[in-house]
Amino acid sequence: MGLPTASGPSPLGHRIGPADAAVATELDLLPVLRDNLVPILHNSRQAVVVDPADAAPVSRWLQERQLELVAILHTHHHSDHIGGTPGLLQHWPGAAVVAAAADRLRIPLQTLGVEDGDRLELLGRRLKVLAVPGHTLQHLAYWLEPLTRRDAAASGSVEGDGNGEDSGGDLFCGDSLFAAGCGRMFEGTPEQMQASLQRFASLPPATRVWCAHEYTEANLRWAVTVAPEDAAIRSRLEQVQALRRQGGCTIPSTIALERQTNLMLRAPDAAGFARLRRHKDGFQG
Repeated sequence: MGLPTASGPSPLGHRIGPADAAVATELDLLPVLRDNLVPILHNSRQAVVVDPADAAPVSRWLQERQLELVAILHTHHHSDHIGGTPGLLQHWPGAAVVAAAADRLRIPLQTLGVEDGDRLELLGRRLKVLAVPGHTLQHLAYWLEPLTRRDAAASGSVEGDGNGEDSGGDLFCGDSLFAAGCGRMFEGTPEQMQASLQRFASLPPATRVWCAHEYTEANLRWAVTVAPEDAAIRSRLEQVQALRRQGGCTIPSTIALERQTNLMLRAPDAAGFARLRRHKDGFQG
């Protein structure tokens, strides 16, 4: 990658924040604008934000907790994903801005350009960069690799399935994969998007999915019209509607749940995916 690092080199490529994996990290989700969701990975001192759409609420959240912003991750160039970065850099000018090296013209504030397969270390956690074209040609996702049970116990981080099993990690997927759906294809092809979705499907089932918008109910309302006999989809829609009536958020999802109830992810090939995407694009429900 060849760009300056935030805290010096590591065997994984670049290290941002402390190298001590025993420092507990947590993940929070901040709703901003109409339906954007900003994941925030943090420990007791520092934080990393993903796709900050709006600087003011993110800055306020961090300052209330006395957290130093050390990095911003961008999945793609759309304004509701990079719009908050200039304001955040006014408060934390030393924060690294991680984005697709191939999209430097459209994400000009990046300080660390990355590509498929690159690895970073964020707040002591290992992270892998995934190229997932479809929504945009240079769309990236970031997979925060699982903590082992020993790591989680040492750090005090809350991960796993509650039964002592290793976690599946956490996926920051922007607008490529949504809960029960996927992003529109503004630049990519059905072949690219379907391949990207299958790449997500290959991740560990317990992987938590942190997408960038609260679209779950709308996606499931469409899905039940396509697969009205699918009991798992109907049940998920009912659960989501009940949660939304109470003001709850449906994110994170999991890869296991998406494999079961996401028709886009279940498409057997690019042609089948393309038919579903066209149908969804015209859905008015």
